[in-house]
Amino acid sequence: MNHDIPGAAAWSAPVRAGRSITLTALADGANASVLIIGADRLDRLNVPDTLKAQMSARIRAGLVLMSDRGLALATVVVSSLDWHDCLTGFVPDRLLTIELTKHGFGPADLHGGINFFSKVAIADDSRASLAFEPDHARAGDTVTLRAEQDLLVFISTAPHPLADNTVAGGVAVRIETSSHSDDPELREEALRALELTRELIA
Repeated sequence: MNHDIPGAAAWSAPVRAGRSITLTALADGANASVLIIGADRLDRLNVPDTLKAQMSARIRAGLVLMSDRGLALATVVVSSLDWHDCLTGFVPDRLLTIELTKHGFGPADLHGGINFFSKVAIADDSRASLAFEPDHARAGDTVTLRAEQDLLVFISTAPHPLADNTVAGGVAVRIETSSHSDDPELREEALRALELTRELIA
């Protein structure tokens, strides 16, 4: 399945366990806000637990995206960028809400997600405020996720909430699915989440 999401648009689809989904920035300044829910509707991406368990403040290759039950939803198997924002949240996005309603969800299900292709770091000021880096992603940058259980994946190409008006209309992102991806090097905590998930869905 290949699909181009235009700028300032949204898309959603089921992704079966074992399938990989690759996101490609089709121009500079892309942002892909991603929300992940288990197809059984019990497991939802839990960003704080994902970061705490793997001792990270960013999403990068080699991290397992964990649910609020400690199960593995997806693994970031490869990425051309070493930083994807997971601290800032989404722009209040009616497009994502519309996609949620297509699968029987509502605005209350718009929980924390990941802004792929975007970087937000700590500014060098007395308040340690968040600083958006506008030149982080370039056309052709990619990130590949492998579904570790059956998922519902929701993606918006609305600009990052801290982006300036240079990308006000959003940037298109290509979605490609495949059946093969290599295992990255994973931390012990991530391996435990994968093992538990595979036992439950076997």
